[in-house]
Amino acid sequence: MHEIDETLVELFPAIADDLPGIVAIQNHAAATSHARFATRPHRMQERRDWFAQFAKTGPYRMLVARRGNQVLGYACSQRYRDQDAFRETVEVSVGLGEDSRGHGLGTALYRALFGLLAEEPVHVALAGIALPNDASVALHRKFGFAEIGIFHEYAVKNGQYLSSLWMQRLHSTRLPGPDQS
Repeated sequence: MHEIDETLVELFPAIADDLPGIVAIQNHAAATSHARFATRPHRMQERRDWFAQFAKTGPYRMLVARRGNQVLGYACSQRYRDQDAFRETVEVSVGLGEDSRGHGLGTALYRALFGLLAEEPVHVALAGIALPNDASVALHRKFGFAEIGIFHEYAVKNGQYLSSLWMQRLHSTRLPGPDQS
């Protein structure tokens, strides 16, 4: 595995100008894999509404990795459910451009995101991973996520039933160090 060249890639809180790059990553993943359950491309307006939940402080964050003006990937923590009982629970995800996979960028984004969340009132982070996706499962395990269970064949995309593995990470879980990319 080749590491990312950190002199060329920078991590930032996402801003509205990043949204086209984020949407492009999401739409490419939806069109070419089962990693996203979207069955049609996202329109910018619907993603603007979704993007509005993220802030520079608090438990709902989005970070982007950029090389120049190009968005290479993102990681986010978002509301799990609308009920107040889930106010200390976030759902996390990471999305990488096709050419940005396998270089440690997902690790760098999650390390930065969980570092920010360490100071927030977050008790548990959840992740739902469409199966099979060995790379995503390995990334989440690296960050202390434990397997909770599988929702078997609960979604349909392209005429195929999809299952997803749900994982969780308690707030007290230790982050991997920089040498554990």
